[in-house]
Amino acid sequence: MAVRQNLSQALANLGELLENSLFFSDLDRFFDFRPRVCSPAAPRPLPSAENYQFVFEQVGFTYTGAARPVFESLSFELRAGEATALVGLNGAGKTTIVKLLTRLYEPQRGRILLNGVDIREFPLEAYRALFGVILQDFVRYHLTARENILVAKNPASPDDLRLQEAARLAQADRVIERLPMGWDTMLGRQFDEQGQALSGGEWQRIALARALYRDAPVLILDEPTAALDAEAEAKLFQAYRELTRGKTSLLITHRLNTVRMADRILVLEGGRIIEDGSHQELLRKGGRYYELFTAQASSYADEVNKR
Repeated sequence: MAVRQNLSQALANLGELLENSLFFSDLDRFFDFRPRVCSPAAPRPLPSAENYQFVFEQVGFTYTGAARPVFESLSFELRAGEATALVGLNGAGKTTIVKLLTRLYEPQRGRILLNGVDIREFPLEAYRALFGVILQDFVRYHLTARENILVAKNPASPDDLRLQEAARLAQADRVIERLPMGWDTMLGRQFDEQGQALSGGEWQRIALARALYRDAPVLILDEPTAALDAEAEAKLFQAYRELTRGKTSLLITHRLNTVRMADRILVLEGGRIIEDGSHQELLRKGGRYYELFTAQASSYADEVNKR
């Protein structure tokens, strides 16, 4: 009986060993991984100008395994010091543009220029430091409120004045004031059972404050109000011009009532920019932007009329 039990245990252990050995190949591949996006062998220094202009030239990009490309020949510009809004239906490729612009992905055709130079010629980390970004899938750090924002600019010494200003502009200061220990309150409960659980909108304000604290010359806001209520969203976009003053900025949103304060609006459809102009110019044109804007406006009116 004992022999049978020992043999059964040995076979079970052998099976577990074989099962675990399958993970070693994954571990080997992980350690052998080399990033595809990297700095060039002889990088060029970044331009010294405070304002930066970007140009997409005939950019083509397809995700691995995708049946069709996101872009085949995408061309447009983000002008220096200008607040640009990018609008389009879901799946149009708006977030892909952000990933290409920040060099999370590389164009497979064409090129992206920064002040006339291909962005692949600049040192990667220095180039990415130009951007303050809040993405749709922003990170929720289970750290203190202060650390959640300061992590944007490590290892630089903390700047308390900038910290307070970033929180104010993002309307995160009100969230922090309500926390039991203020700035020193732990957010989330992964490392502290007494940590504070925030709502989606409160986390989004913290993430926006983090992007603003970075004080980068290029600001990208990808659906920055997706988790905010209508009142909070309206207040944030009232401050949009203050947020983007002196910066090259790109705002991506589905809520077209918030883009009218942008200098330019780009309409993305079918892998290309089909319209380019101010809010009033595009309304007068009566094209795709007009259709999208009036469709949303009528839905708001319907809701009001139902009350």
